[in-house]
Amino acid sequence: RDVLVDALRQMGFAVASPKASFYAWVPVPRGFTSGSFCVELLVKAGVVVTPGNGFGAAGEGFVRVAFTVNVERIREAMDRIRKLGIRGA
Repeated sequence: RDVLVDALRQMGFAVASPKASFYAWVPVPRGFTSGSFCVELLVKAGVVVTPGNGFGAAGEGFVRVAFTVNVERIREAMDRIRKLGIRGA
């Protein structure tokens, strides 16, 4: 969890550190919807995240990122996202 949250914060994403779950809600950058940001990460970085609007209307503007894999895979995913140059709002 800490590796994921710290990396996202370094990229400018205002993400809260989850207390008792295996995922984080990440606000999408300006110019993206939940869905378009998911597609961007999948196509350009090979990273899969879940669009927040799949969990209801209040989820639009967020993606859900699970941290259910080992730390090395989380680091790899964060490096791939970082290389895109996308910054949080």
